[in-house]
Amino acid sequence: MAALYTAEATATGEGRGGRTRSSDGVLDLDLAVPREMGGPGGDSTNPEQLFAAGYAACFHSALQLVARKAKADIADSSVTAQVGIGSNGSGGYGLNITLSVSLPGIDREQAQQLTEQADSVCPYSNAVRGNVQIDLEVA
Repeated sequence: MAALYTAEATATGEGRGGRTRSSDGVLDLDLAVPREMGGPGGDSTNPEQLFAAGYAACFHSALQLVARKAKADIADSSVTAQVGIGSNGSGGYGLNITLSVSLPGIDREQAQQLTEQADSVCPYSNAVRGNVQIDLEVA
């Protein structure tokens, strides 16, 4: 695959309790382990929130692409991504993802079709397919 764009970010400090910064400096954030995982939580983000934000935005773009091709009006649409982390039962950690898609004004059958088509187009979905459980929910 020839990359059209390559993002670059560097993590420093204590990993999940450190800092992350993009090469252009636009993203420059403190990280904190969530309280649910024994950390301080607070006003800092964590890798799962960053992944959820990126996945939601990417999936929403894929949804808009397939909707344009289908000539479907999804002007008030939204995508919410939930990224869970937990033990994989083999000494490591794994993720699970729920994508909740809201397509007001679109009938349920077409909304489901557009969501499934977006899932086949979205680079995040293609990257994690087969490795991470993804649940698609159409609101």
